[in-house]
Amino acid sequence: MLTRRLNTAIAVGAAVAVIGGGAYGIAGATSGAGSAGAGSAPVANVAAAKGGSNARSSAAAGGMVGTVSSVSTSSFTATTSAGQKVTVKKASTTTYKKGSSSASASAVKKGASVLVLGTVNGTTITATQVVVHPAGTGSPTTFTPSKVVAFQRGAPSAAKQDGQIPANYTEGSGTIVSGTTANKATAAALAAYPGGVVDRVVKLSNGEYEVHNIGVNWPHHIFVSKSFKVVGAD
Repeated sequence: MLTRRLNTAIAVGAAVAVIGGGAYGIAGATSGAGSAGAGSAPVANVAAAKGGSNARSSAAAGGMVGTVSSVSTSSFTATTSAGQKVTVKKASTTTYKKGSSSASASAVKKGASVLVLGTVNGTTITATQVVVHPAGTGSPTTFTPSKVVAFQRGAPSAAKQDGQIPANYTEGSGTIVSGTTANKATAAALAAYPGGVVDRVVKLSNGEYEVHNIGVNWPHHIFVSKSFKVVGAD
């Protein structure tokens, strides 16, 4: 499920937010709370203030797409198309694919395009699955996505909307999900809007999903249908 834009940069088959000057970035983030200087607000507190059930108190399922910049025995680093650098920890249970075929950890090399799914804690992801050079299978959206706006410290968040936002959606609502469901929603969101880091996925009352996106100035919330099609973003 992919957009043409993502096919050219990184195609996919399938980050604690920091609010500073109105923009979301990742800077010295810790689970459940982030910091980007004076005036920043931890995501958990923002969600709780809105009465939602998705406030993070620990790491949550998410992921990123990017280009590998360095590799070691236990981890590798990758940078998204919007310039966000992420450390990916390997685990004994991490699985690897090259395209649609099974692979080993040796497939992860400097310069390779990767989709990483796993447990996100700030700028670190403990990988459950790494897909190297994933093949495109078409657009996962019901509309033409706008271009991701890269994060710039102090810049106000872009006030724009794509597609359809679920009726009665309130920021901070929903229940955090994990496992295959979170992976599918994360992959669909990253296919449509590559460049950020997904730090949690929540299921909304209508059965759709809100995928929380950080490390970029826009979009911060990506909405995915029950059938894992991206339906909107803001």
